[in-house]
Parts: sequence; C-alpha cells; structure tokens
Amino acid sequence: MNIYLKLFVIFFRVGAFTFGGGYAMIPIIQKEIVENTELISEKEFLDLIVVCQSLPGALAVNTSTFIGYKIAGVLGAFIALIGTVLPSLVFIILIAIFYNRISDIKEIQLFFKGVRPAIVSLIFISVLKLGKNMRRSNFNIIIGLAAFFAITFLNIHPIVVVVFCGTAGYIYVKRRQKHYGVR
Repeated sequence: MNIYLKLFVIFFRVGAFTFGGGYAMIPIIQKEIVENTELISEKEFLDLIVVCQSLPGALAVNTSTFIGYKIAGVLGAFIALIGTVLPSLVFIILIAIFYNRISDIKEIQLFFKGVRPAIVSLIFISVLKLGKNMRRSNFNIIIGLAAFFAITFLNIHPIVVVVFCGTAGYIYVKRRQKHYGVR
C-alpha cells in the first residue's frame, strides 16, 4: 500500500473511532503507528508526544501532522492531518444539523455516558504506556510529582506547569553538562 494512502487510512480510522479528543487518541495512534505498522519506534513516539504537547494546538492534530511529516515529509503531514480531522468535521456538521432532533433521545445520552469511562481508561493506558519508556531518574520523578501536585492541588494552569517544567529541565540539563562536561 502506498505510504500516503496508509497514513490517510490509519489516521482516518483513528479520527473516526476515537471519542474524547487527543489524549484518548494517543494509545490508538501508538498501537497503529508503533506496534501494528512499525512506522516509528516507541522512543520516537514518546519524544514526538512530548514535543506535540508542548506546542499550541490540539494534541491529535499536532501528533498526526508530526508523524506524517516524519514518515513522508510535508505531503505526509498534510495527508495525516486530513485523515485525522475529516471524520470529526463530518460528524460535527451532522450533529449540528440534527442536534435539536437527537439531543433528547435517551439512547444517545446513554451512549455518551458509556463512552466517558472508556475515555478515562484510554487516557490512563496512554499514561502507563508512555510512562514505561520514560527514563527513571530522581529529576524526572520530582518533576512529574511536582507537575501533578501543582495542577491537582494548587490549581495552577497546565500551560504554566508545562513551561515551568520545560524551563526546569533545560536548566537541569545545562547544569549537568557544565558540571560533568558532557554534551
């Protein structure tokens, strides 16, 4: 199968069958791109997710675009992006057209109540899979716990936490390089 068609099909499937946004898509993208097709390695995927979370924009859009670019250049990025957003765009347009007719249907409300716990599970699985490949160091553990504490208990906005953690990581690595003379 042509690489462009393969990218489109993978990301169209991900976009069409994932509810809950970018974080719910991550384990599915990982399964497709890393495990099933082996287009990129687990380490590359983890690095890519870190970069994509640090960028402005939707995580799923950033991730699909970045993976498409890594695999097949600018055209690959565009095709992966279209594959990701096309199902949601069509679905949102259809919901907007029929919202007044379907919003009171009990079965639809129950469907979405059932989807919510599945989304939480997908996010949790994503954390576990990405966490297993993270280097275990005192610094990483402290940064992870500090970020969790800041967001959960101090109610600090996640963007502020990401910027702070990124700055702390930069300073930490620079000091280590200076102290140990490592590049």
